[in-house]
Amino acid sequence: MTVVRGLYVRFRQIIHEFAKFGIIGVIGLTITNIGYVLMHSHGVGPVTSTTIATIIATIVAYIGNRYWSFRHRERTSVPREGTIFFVLNGIGLLIQDAVVAFNAYLLGLEHHKLAEFLALNIGIAIATVFRFWSYRRFVWAAPAGDAGTGAAAQLDAEHLGQAVSGVPLVSENGNGHAPDGQITHRDSFSQPGATQF
Repeated sequence: MTVVRGLYVRFRQIIHEFAKFGIIGVIGLTITNIGYVLMHSHGVGPVTSTTIATIIATIVAYIGNRYWSFRHRERTSVPREGTIFFVLNGIGLLIQDAVVAFNAYLLGLEHHKLAEFLALNIGIAIATVFRFWSYRRFVWAAPAGDAGTGAAAQLDAEHLGQAVSGVPLVSENGNGHAPDGQITHRDSFSQPGATQF
């Protein structure tokens, strides 16, 4: 098994979540950009335009992330999740608005189309990193049953890494056993009742 495969096994949950989150994000990005252009081209200010467009995108993102990206994670009530989700998105929106306002009012590039586009999407990119982290941390926590699974997956990944690199997980003393009763990779397969792979 290759190192790349080992990394995939170890991080596959976050890879899958981020891929789904990314697809929802692209949809939200499209909504935000189209909404911003439509409103701003009809005389609405840049910060108001990005705020309204982002609120619409946030509603779409909540539905997509709750029922697809993070559907396997623990859920509480929709009102609780929704409140935390929209509070965190409010913080993300402030990040976006700050970048747009900086471009429009401090740099004076409100009517420079390329600068507006870059400011809006740089703000979205920074806010997206915050949103992904905060959703996993505060809105949809890891499933309660995943604690043991996660530990087992980590142990499997460590065994895989040891097999690929040839470096033992812990150093052994002279009698072939780890100090302080720790189990080495070799010992884990010889212990009574140990799971055989």
